[in-house]
Amino acid sequence: MSVFKKLFKQTFIYGLATVLPRLLTVILVPLYVKVLLPEEYGIYSTVMAFLILGNVLLSYGMETAFFRFITKHTSQQKIVQSTTLTSLTVSTLLFLGITLLLRNSIAEISEFKPEFVTYGLIILALDALVVLPFAWFRVNEKPTRYAAIKIFNVAINLAFNIFFLLILPKLAANSSYWNALWFPENKVAYVFIANLIASAVTLLVLLPLYVKIGLGFNRVIWKQMMRYALPVLFAGIAFSINEAFDRILLKYLLPENIAEIQVGLYSACYKLGMFMTLFVMAFRLGIEPFFFNHSKESNAKTTYATITKYFTFFGCFILLVVVVYIDVFKRILIPNSQYWEALKIVPLILLANLFLGIYHNLSVWYKVTDRTKYGAYISIFAAAVTLVLNYILIPIIGYMGSAIATLAAYGSMMVLSYLYGRKYYDVPYDVKKISSYLLLAVGFSGISFYIFNGNIYLGTALLLVFTAIMYYSEKNDFLKIIKK
Repeated sequence: MSVFKKLFKQTFIYGLATVLPRLLTVILVPLYVKVLLPEEYGIYSTVMAFLILGNVLLSYGMETAFFRFITKHTSQQKIVQSTTLTSLTVSTLLFLGITLLLRNSIAEISEFKPEFVTYGLIILALDALVVLPFAWFRVNEKPTRYAAIKIFNVAINLAFNIFFLLILPKLAANSSYWNALWFPENKVAYVFIANLIASAVTLLVLLPLYVKIGLGFNRVIWKQMMRYALPVLFAGIAFSINEAFDRILLKYLLPENIAEIQVGLYSACYKLGMFMTLFVMAFRLGIEPFFFNHSKESNAKTTYATITKYFTFFGCFILLVVVVYIDVFKRILIPNSQYWEALKIVPLILLANLFLGIYHNLSVWYKVTDRTKYGAYISIFAAAVTLVLNYILIPIIGYMGSAIATLAAYGSMMVLSYLYGRKYYDVPYDVKKISSYLLLAVGFSGISFYIFNGNIYLGTALLLVFTAIMYYSEKNDFLKIIKK
């Protein structure tokens, strides 16, 4: 099997496992916007934004370090595995114990109910404890098992969301027993409880892998891994700021009487950008181990360049499809029309996430050359862009400022990574074609959405023109890859 076919196969399976959990958040949007008020949805979205940062802190770059050291130290794989597992387990349990003792103080500072803080802390710990088991599946090329457990997690989460928000209210209306479990004034809590249950069950399923890997600790290897991981951690913190801090800043920079509502509107419409996010995440899960496993091949750079070109092509296609048919998607995913005023952010969020995906492809240079500190530098710069632009723009144009800041941050990451990569690990990217695809997709999207107000007939015509251009431009090369 050619490296491309193997990559696409694993990306499809990892994509399924990634798409379904993220698709869950999209599927649940109609339920949430129906059951929750915009301000309640805003509370949920803000807490989840904090959890994104927490996930980065609790994994502290060890997942990426694990991938690097498991392939670099082939004779010490068992030691690397057990050391990573022990490090993550001990740090997670210490974190949970300390933060639960301080939960009331955390709640007061963050302006959330203590129960929401408690749920969030436990969810964070449970998710951190499964980081290494899922990484183990990926590095040992067991995408099917990885996907099955991820999908199982989705099924549990979805089932309990439906039970708590749709079934329990009906049971409570006819039974004093169920009525004692239903608190309509605190519906957001049930969303967190469903997530917590799913995370706990997932950890139970993965516990046998703890036994298989075993706990152990090698101080020398751990120090080496930490030196590699710390720049990844700082990059992850900066990246989480880019990904989630817009909702946090909206909460604290807008007037108190509208902040939660604006966060709710923004977060609901942001979900329409999830189509690009799903594509990017699925691809990244397949490409990261691929980068390391094929870095020593003689044609590695050419392979990376080809992958990036086709990634951009498919990303541009997704961008156009979502923008052209946004009126269809909004009625399915956001049936409550009071949320639609924030739809104008969607093209910007889609393009921002496409830039992020290209950045992930370009980041191969600092990962395979052990220059992870540059990844941290780039992400920190982008985080500064996010913070500064949000701080300046939110008081002036609200959530539209957050969308612009996201686009600027991810765009800067893409450009900086390309420029640094040319110096340290020059990959022969087809910049002319990649730039042409991006400009064409952006131009057609802007014409369809902003000039012709989402006219579906014109948009469809532009999509067909784009597809035809791509087909005639790439068909020969694409057919060669398939035949390998």
